Amino acid sequence: MRKYFITGLLVLVPLAITAWVLNLVITTMDQSLLLIPEKWLSKDYRISGLGTIVTVLIVFLTGLLTNNLVGNFVIRQWEKLLHRIPVVSSLYGSVKQVSDTLFSDSGNAFRKAVLVPYPHAGSRTIAFLTGAPATEVQKHLDDEYISVYVPTTPNPTSGFFLMMPKKDVIELDMSVDAALKYIVSMGVVVPE
Repeated sequence: MRKYFITGLLVLVPLAITAWVLNLVITTMDQSLLLIPEKWLSKDYRISGLGTIVTVLIVFLTGLLTNNLVGNFVIRQWEKLLHRIPVVSSLYGSVKQVSDTLFSDSGNAFRKAVLVPYPHAGSRTIAFLTGAPATEVQKHLDDEYISVYVPTTPNPTSGFFLMMPKKDVIELDMSVDAALKYIVSMGVVVPE
């Protein structure tokens, strides 16, 4: 009896969480319908997900319009304006830097899955190589260090940025995607 209940949970919980997240995303994206005048929308035919289509179109058209000389000029002017507003400047600058890193074509935000000693010397966890410490930091370190991001489980969007001695870090023969699945599943989904 207990075995069947646990098996049912293992099947239904991921489905329920997936449905909940998709519902949250679609409901949030449906808020873009507020940009369309009321008289254009029929109250009788509210379609769930229409806002998602509108949002995807807005994002696509924004990319299309800004991917030319005039669009680049407008974006540069807009960013100059944002950088002059005290609180907005630091917030926008930080978010822009992170999004540029994550979505850039030139490289991956996480270069390699690695094994690091964390939270103490006797234990190990999976982390992601993000680069090398800044020159100002590196000159205060005794040895060669690398920068790593240690994600938390089951939500890898939060975690810890650490600088560790290179000699203490073991590179894994595992893709970043496989390592993320392993972390999110709390070690249940073992990479092949």
